[in-house]
Amino acid sequence: MISKVDKNKVRLKRHQRIRKALAGTSEKPRLNVYRSNKHIYAQLIDDKSETTLVSASSQDPEFKLEVGSNKDAAEEVGALIAKRAKDKGIENVVFDRGGYLYHGRVKALADAARENGLQF
Repeated sequence: MISKVDKNKVRLKRHQRIRKALAGTSEKPRLNVYRSNKHIYAQLIDDKSETTLVSASSQDPEFKLEVGSNKDAAEEVGALIAKRAKDKGIENVVFDRGGYLYHGRVKALADAARENGLQF
């Protein structure tokens, strides 16, 4: 019998491989991206103290678009996370793509965060 590949399971294995090499500190937190079918989320995480410093998503009240699952929404979330990070005094981050391919919505979020002042 042919079994269907669970894409999320494969993504999680890829994410674990990536996370072995990445770690965020309070000076240089990890910018983590999660995308669902309807929304996209981003967090700045300090792995040493295991805390989330800043977060943004397409479900935030400051989010302006109606649709939260396209490239425009990802760009908006990237700009929002960069603005909130600058307000906290964070400029340098480590980008964690969450096991997703650096393409489409993930790339749009990263590019928007870079354009709005985050360095990675």
